[in-house]
Amino acid sequence: MPTAHQSEAIVLRTWPFAEADLMVAFFTREQGVVRGVARHAMKSRRRFGGALEPMTQVQAAWVERPKQDVVRLERLEIVWSPLKEPVDYTRAAGLAFLAEILEGALPDHAPEDDVFRLAASVAPMLRRGTTAVSATYFALWITRLLGWMPDLGRCALSGESLRNKPVYYSPLRDGVFSEAKRPQGSVMLPAEAIAAAARIFREPLPQLIEEGELSRGALQQLRRFAVSTLERHLEERLKSARVLATL
Repeated sequence: MPTAHQSEAIVLRTWPFAEADLMVAFFTREQGVVRGVARHAMKSRRRFGGALEPMTQVQAAWVERPKQDVVRLERLEIVWSPLKEPVDYTRAAGLAFLAEILEGALPDHAPEDDVFRLAASVAPMLRRGTTAVSATYFALWITRLLGWMPDLGRCALSGESLRNKPVYYSPLRDGVFSEAKRPQGSVMLPAEAIAAAARIFREPLPQLIEEGELSRGALQQLRRFAVSTLERHLEERLKSARVLATL
Protein backbone atom coordinates (compact mmCIF):
# COMPACT_ATOMS: atom_id res chain seq x y z
CA MET A 1 0.00 0.00 0.00
CA PRO A 2 1.23 3.55 -0.74
CA THR A 3 2.41 5.52 2.29
CA ALA A 4 1.88 9.27 2.62
CA HIS A 5 4.61 11.41 4.20
CA GLN A 6 5.00 15.03 5.25
CA SER A 7 8.15 16.79 6.42
CA GLU A 8 10.10 20.00 6.45
CA ALA A 9 12.43 19.90 3.47
CA ILE A 10 14.95 21.85 1.41
CA VAL A 11 14.86 21.58 -2.39
CA LEU A 12 18.32 20.70 -3.74
CA ARG A 13 18.00 20.15 -7.49
CA THR A 14 15.52 19.48 -10.28
CA TRP A 15 15.95 17.98 -13.74
CA PRO A 16 13.61 16.92 -16.56
CA PHE A 17 11.91 13.56 -16.28
CA ALA A 18 9.54 12.14 -18.88
CA GLU A 19 7.63 14.58 -21.08
CA ALA A 20 6.42 17.25 -18.67
CA ASP A 21 7.57 16.05 -15.27
CA LEU A 22 10.50 17.09 -13.12
CA MET A 23 12.64 14.89 -10.92
CA VAL A 24 13.32 16.62 -7.60
CA ALA A 25 16.03 15.90 -5.06
CA PHE A 26 14.95 17.30 -1.69
CA PHE A 27 16.51 17.06 1.77
CA THR A 28 13.89 16.22 4.39
CA ARG A 29 14.24 16.58 8.11
CA GLU A 30 12.78 13.15 8.85
CA GLN A 31 14.05 10.95 6.00
CA GLY A 32 17.16 12.66 4.68
CA VAL A 33 17.54 13.10 0.93
CA VAL A 34 14.53 11.87 -1.05
CA ARG A 35 14.06 11.85 -4.82
CA GLY A 36 10.59 12.29 -6.24
CA VAL A 37 8.65 13.12 -9.38
CA ALA A 38 6.73 16.40 -9.63
CA ARG A 39 4.07 15.52 -12.19
CA HIS A 40 3.39 18.06 -14.96
CA ALA A 41 5.69 20.59 -13.24
CA MET A 42 7.14 21.72 -16.59
CA LYS A 43 3.69 22.53 -18.01
CA SER A 44 1.89 23.98 -15.01
CA ARG A 45 3.23 25.91 -12.01
CA ARG A 46 -0.07 25.80 -10.12
CA ARG A 47 0.85 22.92 -7.80
CA PHE A 48 4.45 23.80 -7.11
CA GLY A 49 4.85 27.46 -8.07
CA GLY A 50 8.30 28.79 -7.17
CA ALA A 51 8.86 26.03 -4.61
CA LEU A 52 11.22 24.11 -6.91
CA GLU A 53 14.04 26.66 -6.80
CA PRO A 54 17.24 25.26 -5.21
CA MET A 55 17.54 25.84 -1.43
CA THR A 56 13.86 26.76 -1.07
CA GLN A 57 12.64 25.63 2.35
CA VAL A 58 9.27 23.91 2.10
CA GLN A 59 6.72 21.76 3.80
CA ALA A 60 6.72 18.73 1.52
CA ALA A 61 4.07 16.05 1.04
CA TRP A 62 4.78 12.93 -0.97
CA VAL A 63 3.59 9.36 -1.51
CA GLU A 64 5.92 6.39 -1.34
CA ARG A 65 5.12 3.07 -2.95
CA PRO A 66 6.67 -0.27 -1.91
CA LYS A 67 9.78 -1.33 -3.85
CA GLN A 68 10.06 2.02 -5.63
CA ASP A 69 13.05 4.27 -5.02
CA VAL A 70 11.34 7.36 -6.47
CA VAL A 71 8.37 8.90 -4.67
CA ARG A 72 5.52 11.01 -6.05
CA LEU A 73 5.49 14.61 -4.87
CA GLU A 74 2.02 15.83 -3.98
CA ARG A 75 2.74 19.41 -2.92
CA LEU A 76 5.43 21.79 -1.71
CA GLU A 77 4.37 24.70 0.48
CA ILE A 78 7.00 27.43 0.66
CA VAL A 79 8.35 28.25 4.13
CA TRP A 80 11.24 30.42 2.91
CA SER A 81 12.32 31.19 -0.64
CA PRO A 82 15.65 32.61 -1.88
CA LEU A 83 13.55 34.54 -4.41
CA LYS A 84 12.25 36.77 -1.62
CA GLU A 85 15.38 38.87 -2.19
CA PRO A 86 17.29 39.70 -5.40
CA VAL A 87 19.48 36.81 -6.54
CA ASP A 88 22.70 38.20 -8.00
CA TYR A 89 25.51 36.05 -9.42
CA THR A 90 27.41 35.81 -6.12
CA ARG A 91 24.32 34.84 -4.12
CA ALA A 92 23.31 32.28 -6.76
CA ALA A 93 26.79 30.75 -6.55
CA GLY A 94 26.50 30.52 -2.76
CA LEU A 95 23.10 28.83 -2.93
CA ALA A 96 24.41 26.36 -5.55
CA PHE A 97 27.40 25.65 -3.28
CA LEU A 98 25.16 24.65 -0.37
CA ALA A 99 22.86 22.54 -2.55
CA GLU A 100 25.70 20.70 -4.31
CA ILE A 101 27.41 19.79 -1.02
CA LEU A 102 24.17 18.59 0.56
CA GLU A 103 23.22 16.38 -2.36
CA GLY A 104 26.72 14.99 -2.75
CA ALA A 105 27.55 14.40 0.91
CA LEU A 106 24.30 12.95 2.24
CA PRO A 107 23.20 9.42 1.35
CA ASP A 108 19.54 8.97 0.43
CA HIS A 109 17.12 8.33 3.29
CA ALA A 110 19.67 9.09 6.03
CA PRO A 111 18.27 11.74 8.43
CA GLU A 112 20.80 14.36 9.55
CA ASP A 113 18.96 16.82 11.78
CA ASP A 114 22.06 18.86 12.68
CA VAL A 115 22.92 19.25 8.99
CA PHE A 116 19.33 20.19 8.20
CA ARG A 117 19.34 22.92 10.84
CA LEU A 118 22.71 24.17 9.59
CA ALA A 119 21.49 24.45 5.99
CA ALA A 120 18.19 26.05 6.99
CA SER A 121 19.99 28.69 9.07
CA VAL A 122 22.77 29.51 6.60
CA ALA A 123 20.79 29.77 3.34
CA PRO A 124 18.88 32.95 4.38
CA MET A 125 22.19 34.58 5.38
CA LEU A 126 23.54 34.41 1.82
CA ARG A 127 23.13 38.03 0.81
CA ARG A 128 25.17 40.69 -0.93
CA GLY A 129 28.32 41.14 1.13
CA THR A 130 27.78 38.09 3.35
CA THR A 131 28.15 35.20 0.91
CA ALA A 132 31.86 34.59 1.60
CA VAL A 133 31.53 34.25 5.36
CA SER A 134 28.24 32.31 5.12
CA ALA A 135 29.53 29.80 2.57
CA THR A 136 32.76 29.29 4.53
CA TYR A 137 30.82 28.85 7.77
CA PHE A 138 28.65 26.20 6.10
CA ALA A 139 31.62 24.38 4.53
CA LEU A 140 33.52 24.14 7.82
CA TRP A 141 30.52 23.15 9.91
CA ILE A 142 29.17 20.47 7.57
CA THR A 143 32.68 18.99 7.40
CA ARG A 144 32.70 18.82 11.19
CA LEU A 145 29.14 17.44 11.46
CA LEU A 146 29.95 14.67 9.00
CA GLY A 147 33.01 13.72 11.05
CA TRP A 148 35.58 14.77 8.44
CA MET A 149 37.07 17.84 10.19
CA PRO A 150 40.49 17.13 11.72
CA ASP A 151 41.83 18.65 14.91
CA LEU A 152 43.46 21.81 13.58
CA GLY A 153 45.68 22.06 16.64
CA ARG A 154 47.49 18.71 16.41
CA CYS A 155 49.67 17.01 13.81
CA ALA A 156 48.00 13.89 12.42
CA LEU A 157 51.34 12.05 12.13
CA SER A 158 53.36 13.01 15.20
CA GLY A 159 50.53 14.01 17.54
CA GLU A 160 52.41 17.17 18.54
CA SER A 161 50.58 20.37 19.35
CA LEU A 162 50.50 22.92 16.54
CA ARG A 163 49.63 25.82 18.80
CA ASN A 164 51.51 28.89 17.57
CA LYS A 165 53.19 26.77 14.86
CA PRO A 166 52.69 26.52 11.08
CA VAL A 167 49.80 24.26 10.07
CA TYR A 168 49.72 22.36 6.76
CA TYR A 169 47.13 20.20 5.01
CA SER A 170 47.32 17.89 2.00
CA PRO A 171 44.56 17.56 -0.63
CA LEU A 172 45.36 13.83 -0.67
CA ARG A 173 45.41 12.97 3.05
CA ASP A 174 43.24 13.41 6.13
CA GLY A 175 44.44 15.57 8.99
CA VAL A 176 46.75 18.55 9.33
CA PHE A 177 50.50 18.40 9.75
CA SER A 178 53.48 20.12 11.29
CA GLU A 179 56.13 21.68 9.08
CA ALA A 180 58.47 18.75 9.68
CA LYS A 181 55.84 16.09 8.89
CA ARG A 182 54.01 17.78 6.03
CA PRO A 183 53.47 15.56 2.96
CA GLN A 184 54.71 16.68 -0.42
CA GLY A 185 52.36 19.17 -2.06
CA SER A 186 50.94 20.40 1.25
CA VAL A 187 49.31 23.81 1.63
CA MET A 188 49.86 26.06 4.64
CA LEU A 189 46.95 27.38 6.68
CA PRO A 190 48.15 30.74 8.07
CA ALA A 191 47.65 31.65 11.72
CA GLU A 192 44.96 34.14 10.63
CA ALA A 193 42.94 31.33 9.03
CA ILE A 194 43.33 29.05 12.08
CA ALA A 195 42.10 31.87 14.33
CA ALA A 196 39.17 32.49 11.98
CA ALA A 197 38.22 28.79 12.09
CA ALA A 198 38.22 28.88 15.89
CA ARG A 199 35.80 31.81 15.81
CA ILE A 200 33.55 30.11 13.25
CA PHE A 201 33.26 27.05 15.49
CA ARG A 202 32.66 29.22 18.55
CA GLU A 203 30.38 32.05 17.40
CA PRO A 204 26.98 32.00 15.63
CA LEU A 205 26.90 33.17 12.01
CA PRO A 206 24.81 36.33 12.62
CA GLN A 207 27.41 37.50 15.16
CA LEU A 208 30.27 36.86 12.74
CA ILE A 209 28.46 38.81 10.03
CA GLU A 210 27.65 41.71 12.36
CA GLU A 211 31.22 41.99 13.60
CA GLY A 212 32.63 41.67 10.08
CA GLU A 213 36.20 41.11 11.25
CA LEU A 214 37.09 37.98 9.25
CA SER A 215 39.34 38.86 6.33
CA ARG A 216 38.59 37.84 2.76
CA GLY A 217 41.93 36.04 2.58
CA ALA A 218 41.30 33.94 5.70
CA LEU A 219 37.83 32.98 4.47
CA GLN A 220 39.15 31.94 1.06
CA GLN A 221 41.90 29.82 2.64
CA LEU A 222 39.47 28.11 5.01
CA ARG A 223 36.92 27.46 2.28
CA ARG A 224 39.65 26.00 0.05
CA PHE A 225 40.69 23.71 2.92
CA ALA A 226 37.10 22.59 3.63
CA VAL A 227 36.38 22.01 -0.06
CA SER A 228 39.57 19.95 -0.36
CA THR A 229 38.43 17.80 2.57
CA LEU A 230 34.91 17.40 1.21
CA GLU A 231 36.08 16.51 -2.29
CA ARG A 232 38.45 13.88 -0.95
CA HIS A 233 35.62 12.14 0.88
CA LEU A 234 33.07 12.64 -1.90
CA GLU A 235 35.58 11.54 -4.53
CA GLU A 236 34.33 14.19 -6.91
CA ARG A 237 34.89 17.86 -7.68
CA LEU A 238 32.50 20.52 -6.40
CA LYS A 239 31.80 22.65 -9.47
CA SER A 240 30.16 25.45 -7.49
CA ALA A 241 33.26 25.82 -5.32
CA ARG A 242 35.26 26.83 -8.39
CA VAL A 243 32.71 29.51 -9.20
CA LEU A 244 32.82 30.89 -5.65
CA ALA A 245 36.61 30.97 -5.74
CA THR A 246 36.51 33.44 -8.64
CA LEU A 247 34.23 35.93 -6.86
